[in-house]
Amino acid sequence: MARIAVIGAGMGAMAAAARLAVAGHRVAVYERTETYGGAVRRFERDGFCFDTGPGLLPVPAVYRDLFIKTGKEPLEDLVELVQVDPSSRHVFADGTAVSLPNASRAGVVTALDDALGGGAGQRWGDFLIRAREAWDRTRRPLLEEPLWPNWSVLADQEPYPSIPHKKLLRTRRASTLAEIGAWELRDERLTALLESHALAYGLEPRTAPASAAVLPYMEHAFGTWYVRGGMRELARAVYERCLARRVEFVFGAEVTRVLEKDGRAAGVELAGGTSQAFGSGGGTVVDADHVVADVDPARLRALTERPLDEDGDARADPDSPRPVRFTLLLALRGSREDGAVHRTVVHAPDREAELDLLASPGGDRPVCPTVTVLRPDDPALTPDGEHESVVVSAVLSGDAGWDDGTTVRQYTDFLLEAAGRAVPGLRERLLWHEVRAPGHTEGETGARRGAVPAPSLAAGRGRFLHPANTTRVPGLYRVGGWSHPGGGLPHAGMSGALVAGLIVEGPQFRGSQ
Repeated sequence: MARIAVIGAGMGAMAAAARLAVAGHRVAVYERTETYGGAVRRFERDGFCFDTGPGLLPVPAVYRDLFIKTGKEPLEDLVELVQVDPSSRHVFADGTAVSLPNASRAGVVTALDDALGGGAGQRWGDFLIRAREAWDRTRRPLLEEPLWPNWSVLADQEPYPSIPHKKLLRTRRASTLAEIGAWELRDERLTALLESHALAYGLEPRTAPASAAVLPYMEHAFGTWYVRGGMRELARAVYERCLARRVEFVFGAEVTRVLEKDGRAAGVELAGGTSQAFGSGGGTVVDADHVVADVDPARLRALTERPLDEDGDARADPDSPRPVRFTLLLALRGSREDGAVHRTVVHAPDREAELDLLASPGGDRPVCPTVTVLRPDDPALTPDGEHESVVVSAVLSGDAGWDDGTTVRQYTDFLLEAAGRAVPGLRERLLWHEVRAPGHTEGETGARRGAVPAPSLAAGRGRFLHPANTTRVPGLYRVGGWSHPGGGLPHAGMSGALVAGLIVEGPQFRGSQ
């Protein structure tokens, strides 16, 4: 039985903790805030409740597997999963709108043909077939196995298939997501639909590799799901599963240093107090045989004060500006209208301006971004049936001057205007709104400047790969959205499985079977 100290109580950290505890290890989690869940938080006011982090679950199988492997009660016995249908409604810059069925290729093709015409649905359906090829090629190395030691082999290839050229006797290979839109989709609205999946993580489509096509494919293949009561209920279920497996949680415990002894991780140092035995939670020094860190790269580097990869962290520069999420929580009078859609994506009126701002942070002025509007049909989120709880968000440049009140007001106006295209009579129904700027995310998660991690992607010379779960310090492991396999709620759960496998089974572990 090993003693394992876990830094942070995010979803990846808790997933790893539960799996390690089941394997017979003694696990203690040290969280600097007063609650669990990382970015999966809840805001409550006047009887209204809001998810302040992810609002939907794209791959529930990850958490089903976690609960199967860590106890007798399956996930569905602990939370209610609801398939969102339609999966999303898209409002394009020209005013065209389309609602896309959940996990139905034929239904999506028909909906796009009806709304956009000109064979748009067939072109999107053909794209999904090629995106599946990219998924089949990357699924195992990117999601189910620890990052290979020779990761550059994966980073230098582009798994998206070559495109047959109809007029020339040759094929061509798209190297970016934007090229897929231009070459294959040939419709500004279809391109906006494709790119919105990348923009949701702050990826700039003109530089994001073509393998980012797996993002819309994953949503299509696995569907879109909502947890009744809000995503915080999923965090609660994972936390309670950890407690049932006798994982110890110490809240208000900030880790200030990862300790080393004889060249390997030997514990953590906490802010304040005096030395105590492992797991007591009251002291400065906590001894451990392994340390698992669910923190962003900049913070982890500060805790270790030395590079953690052979290449000096080349794959993830901790100091580079990263995208952030700006969110409005809206309390509305009046119930949802009949036929209201859970998720609406309101596309930016000026695609080039939005992409230019992402490519060159700190531009002259804010521009209206692509905005996501979430309207869950969930009585648990409102004081009564005569009100509605709405979350409006956009992923923006992390170098946009968020300390400037003018910038916050401008983006607030942009998001409210976009939400008005998704919610009838929004301005008249609005009781109050709460602004969630990047500083709120930084305070809750510790992520530098409130940054949002993106999923790991193949190609791009490693720019889009996250650091491996192992480090140059034996016994120190990375888990969560900032480590392999990358950002997003399901990816955090996957990283927990990978780290548990590495500790329990050792170097021979090759991932999920």
